[in-house]
Amino acid sequence: MVRFLSAELHARRNVRRRIMLSGACGLCAAFALGAFSAPAPALDSAEQRMTSPTAQLPMFKDPQTALRAGIESYHSGARSASVEALRYAADGGESLAQWKLAKMYADGDGVTRDDRKAFDYFSRIVEHFTDDDPDPSLRSAASSAFVAVGLYLREGIASAKVPADPERAFDLFRYAATFFRSADAQYNVARMYLEGYGVKKDLRQGVSWLDLAARKGHVQAEALLGQLMFTGVAGGVGQRPRGLMYLTLAREAASGSSSDQWIIDSHDKALASASEAERKAAVAMLESYLKRRE
Repeated sequence: MVRFLSAELHARRNVRRRIMLSGACGLCAAFALGAFSAPAPALDSAEQRMTSPTAQLPMFKDPQTALRAGIESYHSGARSASVEALRYAADGGESLAQWKLAKMYADGDGVTRDDRKAFDYFSRIVEHFTDDDPDPSLRSAASSAFVAVGLYLREGIASAKVPADPERAFDLFRYAATFFRSADAQYNVARMYLEGYGVKKDLRQGVSWLDLAARKGHVQAEALLGQLMFTGVAGGVGQRPRGLMYLTLAREAASGSSSDQWIIDSHDKALASASEAERKAAVAMLESYLKRRE
């Protein structure tokens, strides 16, 4: 039965990946290509600049030109030149440059990791798009920034003396969950409702938001929703097969990293305790669910 569940999922994996990666790929494409409609920068190439350690920081014609140069430098591996160009573009109001710098500082990508700088760059995007609807090409970046600032404020940044502000974090998650329909934001709204952190505890609301995120293929939402259903917390004991279905979907998509170990453990525990009838029902639900998503 376990093999049957896995085989069914593998047969439809390409469909699932297209569903799960569509939003992320759109954002990657925006960074890779979005600024290339601008005129070529009127300055030396990134390679020429890097050969002269005493070369002065180039002056760019405008922020969009700097964004283009920053993208070119980043993809050529010249991270130092990329950061300088992206800073120029970010200071000139280019949201994509602000987003990329924030990600670089958050991940330590070509720079020393600095959560405070990441928080500040993400916050610029949030401030800009709180009242303004972003261009379609920037919606993914804007949505990502709202979630990132929410995550920082949920726990605070001790090293940068940024205090936790769970109420503000919840507001940011809810905005991104409703306005941008972000699955990441919907998942975090659900968690805060379930935990009663930053908002009054509400199981019904939490499950509802989890369901929205899970239907978009959000792995953690699938796992948590499946766990709640299988244990009877959401929907009673009659939801055990559906809970096992969601846990199976999440288990198949789990990355195998330590952060996803809870998904693997939850699935294995549920599968071990499920009856034969529950497993068969989960298989039938899985087949129907995957067909609807094709």
